[in-house]
Parts: sequence; structure tokens; C-alpha cells
Amino acid sequence: MKTITIMVPAYNEEESLHYLYERLFGVVDGQKGYSFELLFVNDGSQDETLPIIKELREMDKRVSFVDLSRNFGKEIAMIAGLDHAKGDAVVIMDADLQDPPELIPEMIEYWEAGYDDVFAKRRSRAGESLMKKATSSLFYKVLEKMSDVPIQKDTGDFRLLDRRCVEALKKIRESQRYTKGMFSWVGYNKKEILFDRDPRVSGETKWNYKKLADLAIEGITSFTTAPLRLSSFLGMGVSFFAFLYMIWIISKTLLYGESVAGYPSLMSAILFLGGIQLIVLGIIGEYLGRVFNETKIRPLYFVDEYNEEKVTNRSDLVQHSAQHGGER
Repeated sequence: MKTITIMVPAYNEEESLHYLYERLFGVVDGQKGYSFELLFVNDGSQDETLPIIKELREMDKRVSFVDLSRNFGKEIAMIAGLDHAKGDAVVIMDADLQDPPELIPEMIEYWEAGYDDVFAKRRSRAGESLMKKATSSLFYKVLEKMSDVPIQKDTGDFRLLDRRCVEALKKIRESQRYTKGMFSWVGYNKKEILFDRDPRVSGETKWNYKKLADLAIEGITSFTTAPLRLSSFLGMGVSFFAFLYMIWIISKTLLYGESVAGYPSLMSAILFLGGIQLIVLGIIGEYLGRVFNETKIRPLYFVDEYNEEKVTNRSDLVQHSAQHGGER
């Protein structure tokens, strides 16, 4: 019998967990020939998320959980879940039920047909503002133009991954993570299914515009060096026009003479060039900061508890390598 792990990162989701459990097992209980593991990754929740997860596990041993030592963010929570997932395939979904569990049987069918990565693409996005939809669309367009890796547009983390995709992702131990791009980067046989995304079943989204902006920067800097190349072209273009302007100034002075006037144009040129330099330095700084973080070779996360057992994060189990399978 094949095992399928349904992995759910959770951060302050106390209002959604019972709904998720009932609806999820209402769907998968009808899938004969499979055993299911519901794996929660508690990402340092400050509400009753962890006690509720433990309550669900006492009631149903198909529920497992990984309790991280603090809030590391969703990207890190997902790799922690992949490290601990036992299934032959892993379904990743959010706790807020915007990802409908009713799609899981269809994902399993395509998986059995030979697809390694069955991902759900949003046909519509209920409950999201026009501003968020517009900025999301703009981000994907920019990233598609810049990146050499095909980026799946309007696609989140809701997908089924075959075990070999999971093992490939576990080998990527970058601390600055953009998992949506990693799904594309590892390759394998992919299949798209369309769905209409529902609004949250309860609570409020944990994503504000600052976090979304940070995620966008992660996506661009993780999968393309185009901003650095653009900075070079911008610098060369500005230098070229500055050189032409310098020739014009020198020629004009030699032919007609020049008064001391010109302070406004001089200040405009200085401020413009200074602004360009600061932008370029900022872009370089973003990449340099990521190099700095990666060279620390810190463990991606620490586990406080795994299925009622306190975890000793021994140094030999938290190396900067996927071969150890994370912190168990």
C-alpha cells in the first residue's frame, strides 16, 4: 500500500485546523489502496495551533507534527516538512483551505499515470484585492522575463510531488529560499490542473505587502542575475551619455566661452548620477547579502518536538546537506 503525506505548514491557524481535518479526511478516506499521513509543521505559532494539532493526533494517529523551535517562515517550514515526510508522494497545501482538498484525488490519478509534479494553477482568486492580483501578475511577468528557469504563473505551493521530486528538493539547502522557483528548477514530469481558489475559511492572511515584497526579491535574486546585468548596462549607458555631454560642454566652452552660470544643470547631473550609483549599489548589496548568509552554513531550522518527542538537534544531523534528511 502506497503512503501519501499531506504536508501543511501552520502559523497561528487555530481557527482553521478542525475544518481542515474534517474536510481533508472526508475526501481522502474515499481513496482505497492508500494510507495517508497528515503532517503539520508548526512554524512557531503563538496561539493554540500546537495544542489543537496534538489533540488531533491523540484522536487520529495518522496526524503527525513537527514543531519548529521558533518562527522560521513558510519557506523553511516547507523544507522541514519535506525532511520529515514519510510518503511515497507528498501533497503540499495551506491550512486556510484556500487550496481545496477535493483536488487531491485528481492529483493522485495523474501521479499514478506517471507525472512527478502535479501542480494546481489558479483560474480565479476569490478573496484577494485587485491590488494584490495586479502586483502578483506584474511580479510573474517580470520574473518570467528575467529568469532562465520557466516559472509557473499563478501557481502556489499546492501540488503533489513524487518521492524523487521530494528527494531532489531536500538536496537544495539554501537559506534564502524561493520554493516556487525550486519546483521548476528541479524539473521532472509536470502536470497542470486548474482550480478556482476559495477565500480563507477563517482568520486573516499572514502575508502583508512587506512580506510579499521580500518574497518577490527572493524570487528574483534566487533565480536570475539579470538585475546585476541590467545595472552594468545602465552604468554603461549613463557613462556614454555623460561622455557625450562632456564633449559638448568642452566644445561649447572652447568655441564660445562659458560663464560661471550652470549651477542647476550641474546639481541635476550630480543628483542623477548619485541616484543611479545608489540603485546599483543596492542591487549589488542584495546579492552580496545572500552570499554572506549562505557562507555561514547554518542549519536551516531546529526542531523542538516531533510527534510528542523532544528533539536533540545533534550536530551530525543538522549539516548543510540533504543526505541527513534534516533535523530528526
